[in-house]
Amino acid sequence: MPPHSEPNPSRRGELDRNEVIDTALQLVEAGGGESLTMRKLAAELGVAPNSIYWHVGGRHEVIIALVERLAERQAEATVTGTNGRERVMSAARHVWAAALTHPHVTTLAYEVGATSLLELPLERALAREITAAGLKGDEARDAMRAILISVGGFLVIALRPPDLVPEPWTSATLWAEVDDPLIDPATIDSLTRQLDLPPLFERTVRAVVDSYIPGP
Repeated sequence: MPPHSEPNPSRRGELDRNEVIDTALQLVEAGGGESLTMRKLAAELGVAPNSIYWHVGGRHEVIIALVERLAERQAEATVTGTNGRERVMSAARHVWAAALTHPHVTTLAYEVGATSLLELPLERALAREITAAGLKGDEARDAMRAILISVGGFLVIALRPPDLVPEPWTSATLWAEVDDPLIDPATIDSLTRQLDLPPLFERTVRAVVDSYIPGP
């Protein structure tokens, strides 16, 4: 359907809840959370805004519905690996990849307090793999939380808007001005360079996984 089409009142009975949710998800994925307005969503669907209220609800209800829709899709992610550590690491990667693939939905979920709703299917997959690796009770809880906190910390950096910090206050700029005889110059130089996040994620999260999950 062409964008910004004229409302068609006759579509009210034809409009499907799934169509509303999928269209809302497409809007957010393409333009961010600010692109999801009831008027714009109605224009994309070719209906009056009241039709959306009738089928789904207001903007908050639409957000919750699209978060649930994406969560359902993420539940289909396949965990791979031939031993406990590899499979737990695979499940952790899914949490990381899902947030990076859908950053706008991740941000919206955080804004409305639905982060746990979005991540629950992936967290359940992680919990199943931790259980299969032999951990239970408090040990399983601590392993799961340690892994998720580690992944979450990397996501804070990965999803942070690039222009959030003024140039004079960036870590690279500040470190470039450091002259400390107790810190090796090569270390200071390295700290002024752009962070290569993916390999650091792999090394760090794997270290956490290996510290909690029994070896092969």
